[in-house]
Amino acid sequence: MTKVAIMGSGSWGTAFSLVLADAGNEVTLWGRRDEVCASINDTHENTEYLPGVQLPSAVTATSDPEQAMAGAEFVVLAVPSQTLRANLTDWACVAPQQAVFVSLMKGVELGTVKRMSEVIAEVTGAGQDRIAVISGPNLAREIARREPAASVVACADEDVAERLQALCHSPAFRPYRSTDVVGCEVGGAYKNVVALCVGMAVGLGFGDNTTASLITRGLAETARLAMALGADPLTLMGLAGLGDLVATCSSPLSRNRTFGEKLGQGMTTEEITASTRQVAEGAKSCSSLLDLARRTGVDAPIAEAVEAVVAGKITPAETMAAFLERKTKHERD
Repeated sequence: MTKVAIMGSGSWGTAFSLVLADAGNEVTLWGRRDEVCASINDTHENTEYLPGVQLPSAVTATSDPEQAMAGAEFVVLAVPSQTLRANLTDWACVAPQQAVFVSLMKGVELGTVKRMSEVIAEVTGAGQDRIAVISGPNLAREIARREPAASVVACADEDVAERLQALCHSPAFRPYRSTDVVGCEVGGAYKNVVALCVGMAVGLGFGDNTTASLITRGLAETARLAMALGADPLTLMGLAGLGDLVATCSSPLSRNRTFGEKLGQGMTTEEITASTRQVAEGAKSCSSLLDLARRTGVDAPIAEAVEAVVAGKITPAETMAAFLERKTKHERD
């Protein structure tokens, strides 16, 4: 059995622990709160984030990061993207020296506009052969129910990507591999922003024509930025691009779409944030993604609009009107 540490006991980290255990691995979850860890150890259930889901006996939990990572060949990072640097700075000194860091996070760091793999490299000094990402249409609740799903595991070193692919190939979870880390990360981060916009449209009462238009133009916007950063455009047509985008924009299980719906219904960012423990990454990363697009010289009207709504500068209704008033152009432009 391969030893795997998952640093983060939220819904996605917990669901992924189930995937890894089903694939035959020994998994230790790190959780910030002792009571969450106790629940997992005593009842094999994360009652806070995935109530009703029975976890395999191969999954245990601890609030001690050194204990969680002891002997781990893979360290899976599943904390909110904006907390990664601070957490990893604390953990780096106790992480196994040859472990592969695997990012489940989908965001871009505020201020630095670095992708999560770049933050990992900067804080830990790990080379590209020790940094991987997993991204795809993976709603945690459905993964936890063992509904069939697929995803992409990406690492610049294809041998490492193949090892990771084998590590998480379970009866219900089918991973594909890639070396396009940039494309997977940009696709995963940007779809949250598009889902917020789609949610706003739904909250305003608009139907499938509107949401399909936003999803399609959101994919074009994502691809523009990803390719400007060196990604393979085919990655954006696959699971880490279109697949993740469709799932996140279409499902009521999506935190980002739900956040957007509430904005469309008239709630403020502060009111929505206060009403839930769950983090909508798009609300945090929309400004950093917009900053990244501007620094890269990429037109990003959806990110610009979402950032303005989240910041309370304009209303969702004004956003939708502004989209229609934009100058017409060739679709490929």
